[in-house]
Amino acid sequence: MTDRTHDRMTGPVVERRGQVTEGSTTDQRLLDSRGPTDWVHTDPWRVLRIQAEFVEGFGALAELGPAIAVFGSARTPADHPHHAVAEEAGRKLAEAGFAVITGGGPGTMEGANKGACQAGGVSVGLGIELPFESGLNQWVDKGINFRYFFARKTMFVKYSQGFIVLPGGLGTLDELFEALTLVQTQKVTSFPIVLIGKDYWSGLLGWLRETVLADGKINAADLDMMVLTDDVDEAVRLMVDARDDRWPTPAPKRPE
Repeated sequence: MTDRTHDRMTGPVVERRGQVTEGSTTDQRLLDSRGPTDWVHTDPWRVLRIQAEFVEGFGALAELGPAIAVFGSARTPADHPHHAVAEEAGRKLAEAGFAVITGGGPGTMEGANKGACQAGGVSVGLGIELPFESGLNQWVDKGINFRYFFARKTMFVKYSQGFIVLPGGLGTLDELFEALTLVQTQKVTSFPIVLIGKDYWSGLLGWLRETVLADGKINAADLDMMVLTDDVDEAVRLMVDARDDRWPTPAPKRPE
């Protein structure tokens, strides 16, 4: 097996072995306004690169069709039960006629891509330039590598009709809470958000209910945006129901 430990993605470019360049990420350089005023001259040109990422993303995904984003930890080992659940979810989503979109990395993301790919579905990976990940996994059929998180996040929200969230870390929590915020503030049309893993997520939901809701920081309806389950079939069924409501089957035409 190829050793990809030292691979690094820099936008669409993959660097390996002696070609890996150390240093900050593109996002970090864009958002860091400290130090010299060089950014005054360089940031306007960065807009063109940002624009290009949106153009590439829209062009690649415009005809994708109904798709579900599956989120989860990049650190999940291949022999972990969460990996198997992700693979099952990817497979059953593909069998239900969905494309599967992940962050394209290892762990849970790879499991979901693998399930979709092996089931004959469309397996999509939206990668991101990070200092510690090794590019798109081998099960991605259509992949796009981004430099900027905000461009990548736009693609997840625009082209996914629902989110399935498996156990994960900060990146997974970021995607989850961003989706909840966008739905809450009506920046996007409401879509199903399903958390798989009662043991993992119950503590978070309990804190939201017993602390955040109790203190008046959210409404009870905000918690209703999420469904917690251990059943992959239930998660997929919720996605199918939402799709059928959004794209109802046309009524048969009456004979002339």
